[in-house]
Amino acid sequence: MGRGPEGAGGPAVALGTARGRWIVLVTVLGSTMAMLDSTVVNVALPSIGRDFGADLAVLQWIVNAYLLTLAGLILVGGALGDRFGRRRIFVLGVAWFATASLLCGIAPDEGVLIAARALQGVGGALLTPGSLALIQGSIASADRARAVGLWSGFGGVGAAVGPFLGGWLVDGPGWRWVFLLNVPVAAVCVPVALRHVPESRDPTTRGRFDVLGAVLGAVGLGLVTYALIEARSGSPAVIASAVVGVLLAVAFVYVERRRAEPMMPPDIFASRQFTAVNLVTLCVYAAFGGFFFLIVLQLQVVSGYSALAAGAALLPTTALMLALSSRAGALGERIGPRIPLTVGPLLCAAGMLLMLRVGPGASYVQDVLPGMVVLGMGMVTLVAPLTATVLASVDPGRAGLASGINNAAARVAGLLAVAALPLLAGMGPDAYLSAALFDSAFGRAMVWCAGALAVGSALAWATVRTPRPGACHPQCHTHCALTSPPLETPEQPHRSPD
Repeated sequence: MGRGPEGAGGPAVALGTARGRWIVLVTVLGSTMAMLDSTVVNVALPSIGRDFGADLAVLQWIVNAYLLTLAGLILVGGALGDRFGRRRIFVLGVAWFATASLLCGIAPDEGVLIAARALQGVGGALLTPGSLALIQGSIASADRARAVGLWSGFGGVGAAVGPFLGGWLVDGPGWRWVFLLNVPVAAVCVPVALRHVPESRDPTTRGRFDVLGAVLGAVGLGLVTYALIEARSGSPAVIASAVVGVLLAVAFVYVERRRAEPMMPPDIFASRQFTAVNLVTLCVYAAFGGFFFLIVLQLQVVSGYSALAAGAALLPTTALMLALSSRAGALGERIGPRIPLTVGPLLCAAGMLLMLRVGPGASYVQDVLPGMVVLGMGMVTLVAPLTATVLASVDPGRAGLASGINNAAARVAGLLAVAALPLLAGMGPDAYLSAALFDSAFGRAMVWCAGALAVGSALAWATVRTPRPGACHPQCHTHCALTSPPLETPEQPHRSPD
């Protein structure tokens, strides 16, 4: 058996061996745990709000506390794994995530729940980049593409099951089991990882961590998020938070431009294609984040669906992604990314505008399903080519960094959308307690989401260029499909476009 991939520190593991299958199982369990949590929690929001007597701002923070720490620390998590051992950081992330999930499940009030959600995000930032890095660092290069394909496929199944499972738990044993379910999964994942997954790290990693950059980015983002969620009060504290948050964001850019080894090297944005695709990502995932936050509330508060029915209503989008993403990636490879990245957001925008039909007593077949199918086709058209283009737009040695930055951009976009969209749509603190008020605001929110997608489409048409034939590896769609939002991806043999 040959030597492992760079940084593996030991023999490569063939996928067909028992150890290879254990490695894939561990990575699937870990990443699915984090992915499930981001989908099932939205379904539980109305029930959580009723139990705690909470207003809309609390529901926003239940979602955003997780996204905030995840987005702010995900690049740090990847760097920690490269330096101190990918298995070690992955296992730490899984254990951390499970502990925070337990705290969420037993939270006595909304303050404890929000704090525990923030801790969950820290665990997610440690385990999310580590899941694919373990495959990169352990599986033999000849089997790596197939291993990533298995990871993507099983992860897609997890994403499909998530809303349905969340609805079943909320309607059955209660919303707390949405979080408690992570504990037994981690109890399986951690010992299997310690027994069967070899340790790997990047021996070329040098220098100091960019702690200052990470702190500036996370705190600045947190203050801006707070200001958006609490903007209706107009208090001096909210205004001060907005000002200081913006100043910290400026300081983050300043520090990153001047540090020897920054967390987010500014020179990676010298690739116009990379910069353009990340701008498209911000527009697209802002719309997705806002839509998936509000649609489960609309279905339950306005249309009278149970949590289970609301979760099941989302299945068509994920089913279409599972069935067609690989083919969409192959199509994008043949015709280039410009057309898919232009047409995909427009289809998604059309799907969201069709959701304006969803109101009191909405029929699933006549009112909900058409919009979900059109939205799903737009996501199929868009997601795999977007991730593939991100990886193809930088040098091969920076593919992992590029994917991490794109992942962070998607998370930040969703975070800011959940914070800002209720404000833009005129949702008051008690809007979700009134079917009439929420229905009216939901319609305005869908127009905002469709507008963000239209801007993303226009940006793609104006700025994204098709690389020369052969610029992206033929198997790119295998690696990049089914990542919504984009997940940390191991280095792939891509070549940069012109």
